[in-house]
Amino acid sequence: MPELPEVETVKRILDPLIMGRTIISVEVDPDFPGVLCGPDGVDASRTLPGLSLQRVSRRGKYLIVGLSDLWHLIVHLRMTGRLLVVDHDTPAVRFEHLRMALDDGNDIRFADQRKFGRVELATIEDVKALDRRLGVEPLTHGLSPYRLQELFRGRKAPVKSAMLNQHLIAGLGNIYVDEALFRAGIHPLTPAGDLNLIQITALVEAIQYVLKLAIRNQGTTFANFENPYGEAGGNKSYLRVYGKGRRGEPCPRCGAELERLVIGGRGTVYCPLCQPQEV
Repeated sequence: MPELPEVETVKRILDPLIMGRTIISVEVDPDFPGVLCGPDGVDASRTLPGLSLQRVSRRGKYLIVGLSDLWHLIVHLRMTGRLLVVDHDTPAVRFEHLRMALDDGNDIRFADQRKFGRVELATIEDVKALDRRLGVEPLTHGLSPYRLQELFRGRKAPVKSAMLNQHLIAGLGNIYVDEALFRAGIHPLTPAGDLNLIQITALVEAIQYVLKLAIRNQGTTFANFENPYGEAGGNKSYLRVYGKGRRGEPCPRCGAELERLVIGGRGTVYCPLCQPQEV
């Protein structure tokens, strides 16, 4: 599933490609009409033509595209969504469900194998409501050790679950939570509220390190993620523990065999020596 680094990668590439362009037509896959939605009583496919595209921003795992006339597009890639910019004459891409033709001869195409992703025509109030639902952005000064300590205070849930809670920290998913916990030396089952300030400081530093590394490498691709040029991310080879527990691979730090468990329905990989569980 695309997480913050993958969505940030899409944002950084998409913004200069589409800024200032005008939507001239919209085509929605009749087999997946729900891919494009809007407020009650508004036909998004009829409202979008004629609107110009402005700044592309990101909030957590969501892309937000500003439009003229105070409209916005909120894009959630979910598990397998891809947002591509291609020449208008390019044949339909695999699993394509939405096509927006622009006035420069390019299209924005939305493809999604699992059909979980959505493109939503939204008002400014919708965008504000989304902002209120999401927690602190981890790559801003808002995620300080003291702020994270306050967010975790009194929480008995495992720190892994707390980090995945989008109401607390926006944008983190399974990949980068496992990587950050390994880097910080924290066992994923540790109750979030039991972490001391030294551990929390290490965790904040680890979160920001693994996210920045992934953004620098344009995201992590296992199967589906592609940037708007159709290119895979290059961060997979930099992952230290994620996805390796089932194969019994050694810890890259101490050599012990990595272990895997399930927390809140999510597969979790950790090193039993580098991330000891406190009794």
